[in-house]
Amino acid sequence: MKDFLQIYRYTFRYRWTAITVILCNLGFVIFNLISMALFIPFLKLLFEGAEDAVVSPPIYDGSFTGFFKYVGQSYNYEMYAMTEADPKGALLFVCITVAIAFFLKNLFRYGAVWFQSQLRMAIVRDVRDDLFEKAMKLPISYYTDEKRGDLMSRMNSDVDKIENAVVSFLELIFREPFAIIITISVLLYWSVSLTVFALLLLPVVALIIVVIGKSLKRTAKQGQEQMGVLMSSIDEALGGIRIIKAFNAMSQVVKSFNRENLKHQKLITKAFRKRDLTSPLNETIGSIVMITIVWYGGILVLDESSGLNGQIFMGFIIVFSQLMRPIQGVSQSISNLNQAYASLDRINGILNADEKIYESENPVKVTEIREGVRYENVVFRYQDEDVIKNVSFDIPAGKMIALVGESGSGKSTLADLLPRFYDVQEGAVKVDGVDVKELSMFDLRQHIGIVSQESILFNTTVRENIAFGMPDASDEDIIQAAKIANAHDFISDLDSGYDTNIGERGNKLSGGQKQRVSIARAILKNPSILILDEATSALDTESERLVQDALEHLMENRTSLVIAHRLSTIQKADEILVLSKGEIKERGTHDELMQKDGIYAKLSSMQGINA
Repeated sequence: MKDFLQIYRYTFRYRWTAITVILCNLGFVIFNLISMALFIPFLKLLFEGAEDAVVSPPIYDGSFTGFFKYVGQSYNYEMYAMTEADPKGALLFVCITVAIAFFLKNLFRYGAVWFQSQLRMAIVRDVRDDLFEKAMKLPISYYTDEKRGDLMSRMNSDVDKIENAVVSFLELIFREPFAIIITISVLLYWSVSLTVFALLLLPVVALIIVVIGKSLKRTAKQGQEQMGVLMSSIDEALGGIRIIKAFNAMSQVVKSFNRENLKHQKLITKAFRKRDLTSPLNETIGSIVMITIVWYGGILVLDESSGLNGQIFMGFIIVFSQLMRPIQGVSQSISNLNQAYASLDRINGILNADEKIYESENPVKVTEIREGVRYENVVFRYQDEDVIKNVSFDIPAGKMIALVGESGSGKSTLADLLPRFYDVQEGAVKVDGVDVKELSMFDLRQHIGIVSQESILFNTTVRENIAFGMPDASDEDIIQAAKIANAHDFISDLDSGYDTNIGERGNKLSGGQKQRVSIARAILKNPSILILDEATSALDTESERLVQDALEHLMENRTSLVIAHRLSTIQKADEILVLSKGEIKERGTHDELMQKDGIYAKLSSMQGINA
């Protein structure tokens, strides 16, 4: 029921478009029935004569139910009068009337489709927008646990299922029930006993719909989950294509993909078979129901006391055959909704995910960093394991603090706590004496610039990458930032200069060039606090020299937290913290730590650095 209500809310987010679709569907139902029923009075007169015809104008008794009886009798009277005067003219009139009814039926049907297309795609757009916005808000830890391919699958194929659900919802609630009610009303008007007999057979169809629907939802959810696995395989393979080729692992990767793809194919095939079974099964059952009705109706026609004649019975069969269409429509709509519910569960898994990093209700705004940053008895746990253990240190304004240590010692985690990519469980990270949890996240991050080991660039121009997050930056400022970052010369040599598209993840540039563009981006932002996460560790000697020179320009008079792999780059740091297993083991300047002849001194000697 909860899923059903959520589909309702999505559908009526665009209330007037949804109402227009409903009205068009109702028009289709009415004229579909009229197009069938218009023949009956003429057939009766043509084959039976005027014995049971309405030979005088009917009188309206003023009641609601009497109105429909009055309309039917009026049409019957007009047909009697026309048939008596000119039978061929009456036949022509009926044909033209039926043609108009068919035209209006299909006009309303297309009108429903016209507005449905607008409604369904608007909702798909909104759901995808909501998913993407939520994905941007989710903490970094979410992407540690989840696969990007699975997220992409939810934003693609799962959202498409919601599109089908919107149409199915409108038809299930506002078209098919109306069609069933109005059709049954006409059938009851003609023969109560035959209609009751026919309706007793329909619960069999409903039972089959329910059983197949539950089974379909289970299979559909498994199929969508497998699609997430498949998308993740594609994402990983394309991202690691160099390593795959270098290690001659193409056969291994292809076999792994083929195996996952085969699982997906089997699940989706199973879902399709269950879904597509509904229609032929309903048609088979419908034909059995129809044959049974013909048998029972035939008995009533042969029994003159029943009041059912051949022409009314023929009309009954024609109209009852139309009753099977909305019943089959209900079956198909329920099938689509069951598939959508499985996708909705996966979509809600993202939309309802805990963001963990929350904005303070009354955030403190930061306009300028005067005192600096303080880590105060910081404890951080990941999956119940202490990653940072009671760490305290200060980064005075304008000073440089360096973090060194083996991989997994907690260096990057400490850096990530400052811009609130994660939040501490105990202790506090403070900026100018204020806990970062009390600060506006936008203002806090506006004061922080990050240059990481992996240069994160986007598939757009050099200009747009440097001005990322600062769309109003002038060309002069962008060029000046590039010059400070030692990037202007190589950018100018590119085919289109600053307007050159650098490809996915900046793959058209070398490692050093990408890093200098990243530094130019940080320089243009002009942050008060700078985080450098092993910014030169992956570069060759020449590139390192150029990048290190650019970094020194960037760090001038800035509060800097530097994570270093190459210790030669941090010898000028105001303080160096040596981390091991989430704890500070040593601290001091380069010279002080070398004199201690401890962990830092050993790391330095391994890199050829002497006291």
